[in-house]
Amino acid sequence: MSEVAVISTDHGDMVIEFWNDVAPDTVANFTKLAKEGFYDDTAFHRIVKGFMIQGGDPLTKDDGEAHRWGTGDPGYKIKAEFSDKPHVRGVISMARSQNPDSAGCQFFVCLDAANFLDGQYTCFGGLIAGDDVLGTIGDLETERAGGGEKSRPVQRCGVTSIKIVSREEAGV
Repeated sequence: MSEVAVISTDHGDMVIEFWNDVAPDTVANFTKLAKEGFYDDTAFHRIVKGFMIQGGDPLTKDDGEAHRWGTGDPGYKIKAEFSDKPHVRGVISMARSQNPDSAGCQFFVCLDAANFLDGQYTCFGGLIAGDDVLGTIGDLETERAGGGEKSRPVQRCGVTSIKIVSREEAGV
């Protein structure tokens, strides 16, 4: 029985199927964090129109830490697992710094094809339900963030929870 992730947001649910054959360690890390409740009450803190939405930063649980959003981690890093899977709409991939092996908990979901990321970022699953929710979040109004990029949602885009359930439980 295969497991999926149900990402519950202020705008509805998205369901992600995992690519265990492509990135088994990344899937194991993501599911472990989700099952521990690590992602509960976080937010999508970065939305780049036509590109991706980014979440998974534990610092987003506290609006007082907004100046640090995008820098949080689980206290460790995981090794990259690159593949030939393309970054297209609905693909979930690990966010990282310049170092390929610097991902920990932050992730992004592509809003459109982003082939310049292929083979450079660890993609580990794809959207199988909730494309309308992805589109709604991707269209949210944004403002300039600390680094000058126009990517911070004007209104908080909360992630209530990420639950790991069977496909049957998710209804997909």
